[in-house]
Amino acid sequence: MTHTAESGVAARAADRTPARAAVRPEAEPVSADAEHLWARLRAVEERVRHAVAVRRAADPDPDDPYKGQYLTPEAAARILDEPGGLGVPAREPWCPPADSVLGGLAVRFGLSPLDLDLLLVAVAPDLDARFERLYGYLNDDLTRRRPTVGLALELCGLAGASPARFRLAPGGPLVEGGLVEVTEPERPPLSRVLVVPDRVTGYLLGSARPDARLAGVLGEAREDPTAAEAEVRRTATAAGTGIGLVHLRSRGGDAEGLATAALRVAGLRPLVVDAAALARRSDDVPELARVAAREVRLTGAGVVLGPLEALPAEPAVRARTLAAWCAALRGMPLLTHGTVGWDPEWAADTPVALTVPAPSPERQAARWRHALDRAAGDGSVTGDTGELARAVAAHRLDSGQLRRAADVAVRTAVLAGRPVRPDDLRTAVRAQNGAGLDRLARRVEPAVGWDDLVLPPLTHRRLRELALRARHREQVLGGWGMRPGGGRGRGVIALFAGESGTGKTMSAEVVAADLGMGLYVVDLSTVVDKYVGETEKNLERIFTEASAVNAVLLFDEADAIFGKRSEVKDAHDRHANIESAYLLQRMESFDGIAVLTTNLRANLDEAFTRRLDVVADFPMPDTGQRLALWDRCLGDRLPRADDLDLAFCADRFELAGGSIRACAVSAAYLAAESGEPLTMRQLVTAVAQEYRKLGRLVLESEFGRWTRDVLADG
Repeated sequence: MTHTAESGVAARAADRTPARAAVRPEAEPVSADAEHLWARLRAVEERVRHAVAVRRAADPDPDDPYKGQYLTPEAAARILDEPGGLGVPAREPWCPPADSVLGGLAVRFGLSPLDLDLLLVAVAPDLDARFERLYGYLNDDLTRRRPTVGLALELCGLAGASPARFRLAPGGPLVEGGLVEVTEPERPPLSRVLVVPDRVTGYLLGSARPDARLAGVLGEAREDPTAAEAEVRRTATAAGTGIGLVHLRSRGGDAEGLATAALRVAGLRPLVVDAAALARRSDDVPELARVAAREVRLTGAGVVLGPLEALPAEPAVRARTLAAWCAALRGMPLLTHGTVGWDPEWAADTPVALTVPAPSPERQAARWRHALDRAAGDGSVTGDTGELARAVAAHRLDSGQLRRAADVAVRTAVLAGRPVRPDDLRTAVRAQNGAGLDRLARRVEPAVGWDDLVLPPLTHRRLRELALRARHREQVLGGWGMRPGGGRGRGVIALFAGESGTGKTMSAEVVAADLGMGLYVVDLSTVVDKYVGETEKNLERIFTEASAVNAVLLFDEADAIFGKRSEVKDAHDRHANIESAYLLQRMESFDGIAVLTTNLRANLDEAFTRRLDVVADFPMPDTGQRLALWDRCLGDRLPRADDLDLAFCADRFELAGGSIRACAVSAAYLAAESGEPLTMRQLVTAVAQEYRKLGRLVLESEFGRWTRDVLADG
């Protein structure tokens, strides 16, 4: 059969085929919820059957194989004499059951029975391919196999001039809701073709798969299992009022999990939109927002969008993104979340703002237990969850980071065939840190512990206090509110003061290792800038990135940027004071862990000292400490000669720990060159080299009987 002969075949098929079997074979299983859809579609088929019969009765040559490709003069005259229309009877009153697919659409999209009939006329070719040929015949154009606006109205018993035509105009519920698209805008309005999007067709047939265009921006909906019932209900109530816009500002809590739980309590399906993925598709934002809005109304869902700080940082781009989503979802539940507050410039509407506080230690342990059990499946490798949670108590993780860290830790333990250990969890948590701070500071993986430190007891206690504050800051500063004030951060800042080589940097590394964190050393060359305002911008980037990672931030030689403010005598003094004032304000709101080191504590501004949580002084080591340092620095793998006298070195040479380490390394090179165990002469020669490097004299009162040897060795 040729393409040009299809019109006659279509007409004959419409005459011969039984109504019920024409739409859906009886053998095809259909849910009770969709039965009303098929029943109503059979009514549409009856209307098409009637329209075809009317058209054939008035057609002098219905079997012309070229019909639809030309217009004879007689046919043109007949069209002019006809009143128009297909003679389809007026629609009979009907209303779909509220619990049916069509009934749900009518409620959520505000559709009238006429709108539902127009939708069914438009979707018929997607459900039964024979409607394509029948519509081609009725359109008198075999190439146009979908209903036009005019044909859809006529099949509903309405003339093209009826005001009902505006139900298919922009602003009408079918078009505005995205259920029907009116294509070919270059044609006259009644000749434009109606198309039903594939997602709408899939929904009518019972598919729950979201629109393919949302692929890549949707995340997995996971609720916070530890969220308090009162918080969940409060959030659900806020989402159900007014325009449905709610912003959850996270202060360490699981804002996304709370939003997901609130939507489920409200009887809605959470549609989680990943803001980071959305930022990568900024050109498609308006279209994605419209598609998501249709998905929300189709399935009775609510949108969870965040974290907002992952959206493009440019104010105009971020505002356009949020404005598009707020406009598309106005009146529908939209819960945004992030660590940033809501900017009124982002959208025309203002959300209900709720704060999500950091969880208590008990709730945090419960979150870890849930995440580890979920990752392990049978829970056979999770170990002591309480101990694991305490091991990472100082870390601030969002829900996604926590789940990913638990998964990595469990997989690591499975590969080793043992329960999860605290070190597994610490390593997994460190892996969640982004690379943003790596571009601004030098990362150091801690490789030392408390046993490697040789310090006075008081200094050692101060370091322990720093670790203690970092580990319990959420409970003390957050849960107990011991640092009141809206602009106060929950950071912990320490000052290590002492001469060069007394162990300040190494101590920071030990504290970071104890907390299971990495250490980032700020390079002052990347911070200080001769141009006005640039130093502050560089510091702001560092503080912002440091707050987002679980790490200890080390400002070495901090007096270079945390120095005293001075009397303003010229523009240079004024700008220097501005830098100091900025740092004072920024330290107040810092949420991370920072260590400042200085050789000259007196050079720091007193206002900085007031903001410090811990101050640890690093004095020069005494004789006993120097002996321990010599023994520790030489280690147990370097062979030692019998004449090695470390007590002599500790008693005579007043060196800091860094200098002792340098001497040990130099002596080891001399021993390696000789091929023999390390001798005392090699060790004192290394000490003499260090003295010369420091600008100190080689005196017999210090070197004793080794003076002649070291002078001879030059």
